[in-house]
Amino acid sequence: MYSNRLIHEKSPYLLQHAHNPVDWYPWGDEAFDRAKSEDKPVFVSIGYATCHWCHVMERESFENPEAARHLNDTFICIKVDREERPDIDAVYMAACHLLTSRGGWPLSVFLTPDRKPFFAATYIPLTSRFGQPGVIDLCQQLSGMWHGQRQRILDAAFQLTETMKNTFTFSPSEQLDTVPSRAAAGWLKQRFDVNHGGFESAPKFPTPHRLLFLLQWAQSSGDSEANLMVEKTLFSMRNGGIWDHVGFGFHRYSTDAKWILPHFEKMLYDQALISMAYLDAFTSTRNPVFAQTAQDIFTYVKQDMTSPEGAFYSAEDADSEGEEGRFYVWHRDEFLSAAGQQAEQWEKIFDIRPNGNFHDEASGQTSGANILYLRRPLRQWADGLETEASQMVAAWEALRNRLAVIRKTRIRPLLDDKILTDWNGLMIAALAQGARILKNSTYQDMAETAADWVLNHMRDASGRLLHRHRQGESGILAHADDYAFLIHGLLSLYQAKPNQVYLSEAIGLQMRLEADFSDETEGGYFSSASTENDLPIRPKEIYDGALPSANSVSLSNLVTLAEMTHEPIWKKKAESQARAFMGTVREQPQAYTFFLHGLNRLLNLSD
Repeated sequence: MYSNRLIHEKSPYLLQHAHNPVDWYPWGDEAFDRAKSEDKPVFVSIGYATCHWCHVMERESFENPEAARHLNDTFICIKVDREERPDIDAVYMAACHLLTSRGGWPLSVFLTPDRKPFFAATYIPLTSRFGQPGVIDLCQQLSGMWHGQRQRILDAAFQLTETMKNTFTFSPSEQLDTVPSRAAAGWLKQRFDVNHGGFESAPKFPTPHRLLFLLQWAQSSGDSEANLMVEKTLFSMRNGGIWDHVGFGFHRYSTDAKWILPHFEKMLYDQALISMAYLDAFTSTRNPVFAQTAQDIFTYVKQDMTSPEGAFYSAEDADSEGEEGRFYVWHRDEFLSAAGQQAEQWEKIFDIRPNGNFHDEASGQTSGANILYLRRPLRQWADGLETEASQMVAAWEALRNRLAVIRKTRIRPLLDDKILTDWNGLMIAALAQGARILKNSTYQDMAETAADWVLNHMRDASGRLLHRHRQGESGILAHADDYAFLIHGLLSLYQAKPNQVYLSEAIGLQMRLEADFSDETEGGYFSSASTENDLPIRPKEIYDGALPSANSVSLSNLVTLAEMTHEPIWKKKAESQARAFMGTVREQPQAYTFFLHGLNRLLNLSD
């Protein structure tokens, strides 16, 4: 196979494509200079190492010699790891949303040589189907337009880029109050799934920032319904197939409304944010299931996601041996053999079926394999079977260990072993919270070890944070997320066990964030530093999606600094941060629940 320029990269995602016949470049001036000299448009393919549909598109198209020939003849081709460069992803995902009203990965964007987008899609099949052009047909169509209707493409790219600027522009408001929080809580109540928990039909995402907001709102407003929504959701998630009952940890999301059929990848940031939700729920309810779930998440992170140095890896893939979920599912005979004399009982409890309960996402057909999930908690099963709950829990733990031994004989999914500063910051925060709430010094030790490693290994000579570490090399200047999330982790560490070093480091990083990322005109923080200038637009984000935005987390950080130091400057900065986005937040408050979490804390902050 052709060995392209990606062979010199550190990103596991880019290295997955290093032997494609596509003549890939990493993002950088070299690729765009060649596009200008050869008068070619640019194809940018954006994804990440554990992305299932990224794997599909690679197998179908990027490994196909004919498709690669068309791509190489038509475009200069660039591969981007969205987890290394979230700012690139943010800009061109905005273009995709504007052009197609949808998004996702792999993200396929077509640019002029001056980096302006003119066409975008997500997954593109090899051959045209269902009205969607395939890779080869699309190459031919866009080549014809580039050479025959050039001005039309340039005009469209200019107009789209101008429109995209609105995506990263937000309206301020001087008034700070709880009105948007009440509206967001009302919106979530209307869309709450009373049968299964969560706020969508399918696919269904954990959205822990919504749960954290609702728990806080319930406490401050006395809204007991908000608490009940969170409890229902957390119980359903723990019982569902989205939870790995054998190895622990949460999968990315559920493709159905009942939390049964997961998309099997596991992300570090999900483990961090979801554990925070369970910890807050335990604080509110003292329900031991919530505490146990957080502990189990931390067990998974310690055994499967922690580097020898004590920092945290990024993700585990959904696929192994070319199949999604193969590592996690069970054939009936295999499961029953492990269950032994109690096989009939456990078969019923986990809904194990001869033909399997695992339906292929694309075809809807059963695969012969089973996902482990509970239709009701073990303790309720114990009541129905007239068994002591403690005995049933102990019996399941013994079976779980036997299943774990069997699973160790399987080929494990890819571990994305890059270490990201921002995601480590979230995990540090979660562990520190766990140490404080659960009184467990092991979690404090894990958090401190990771924090010390990041502070010592993820900075350049001038003290600026770096974003990614892999195979002994740290690189890529940090984004606003890196600063905001690491500050959050350091402040959480200080809350759990006061250590002036962590507070001082957090303050120093906050000052660097102010210096390098502040929008001096409109307020808030840009995603990329002022020294970075390789995109047509400098993004600034507030939307709380799979991850909360840097601006939302920064609002909470500033409030925490005000609480800890009692210095008026931090409260003043928090108020300024909130006002910079408040007009936009009022328009659609349910999209900014982590921001609202910080806002409510600010409103309760005493002078």
